[in-house]
Amino acid sequence: MLRAIFLLLVCQLAGEAIHRATGLALPGSVIGMVLLVCWLALVPRERPGLAAVAGWLTAHLSVMFVPAAVGLIDEGAALSAYGIGLVIATVVSTVLTLVVTAVVFRWALARFVAEDGV
Repeated sequence: MLRAIFLLLVCQLAGEAIHRATGLALPGSVIGMVLLVCWLALVPRERPGLAAVAGWLTAHLSVMFVPAAVGLIDEGAALSAYGIGLVIATVVSTVLTLVVTAVVFRWALARFVAEDGV
């Protein structure tokens, strides 16, 4: 379990280092995720340990939101200035995501069910 946690942290750190060194437009965490996927493709024996750690982390996901909530409280001035715009952008992007997901799901369902003849 410690090895899997170490692997996650190393990939995160490597992604941040690559981001800062190269100035890529991708966030360091995304680069780290790509590195992790590449590592798992090359070393499949890491998957069970990483699956256990990922399950534990997602079971305690609510704890991960505490720093974000504290950060929001710290940004009171920015929220009062741009709060309405942020709320509108969040609602519009959420609705748009739901609509696009539903349309793609219906398309895929119609296409693949028709091919299977079910």
